[in-house]
Amino acid sequence: MIDLRAGVRDPDIDLRRLKSTAQKLVRATARPASGLSLLLTDDAHVRKLNRTHRGKDKATDVLSFPALRAGSGQAEEEQFLGDIAISLDTARRQAAAYDAPLQSEVNRLLIHGLLHLLGHDHHEAVERAVMEAEERRLAGVISMPWPYD
Repeated sequence: MIDLRAGVRDPDIDLRRLKSTAQKLVRATARPASGLSLLLTDDAHVRKLNRTHRGKDKATDVLSFPALRAGSGQAEEEQFLGDIAISLDTARRQAAAYDAPLQSEVNRLLIHGLLHLLGHDHHEAVERAVMEAEERRLAGVISMPWPYD
């Protein structure tokens, strides 16, 4: 299940299409029956979340909050993965810098956030290479060039 909440609405984002894309991406992972929540919001809200949960007083493009899995009683592949928050303000600026549609940039951030929920990281070179390969694979699942070739 995908729980999509649009705290900020944007005419360039097709919410039905975004939810379908999120479902397709989750199905393409090792946890195909899992769910997540996705929040579309603005820089001010993402900054508050970042400050509260990560101690960083700045806006960012995407935040991921993995769910705790221990003792849930569910089979791992059916569990709730966690929450993703995407700032449409930052996504719009980044889309303009890439000369890409906003919907594509939101999809890119969704892929990135989903991989963080699944335990991927990009702090070390080896981790970054693995994560980037998986980002490209998932972009292919939704027929999206990476990064906007």
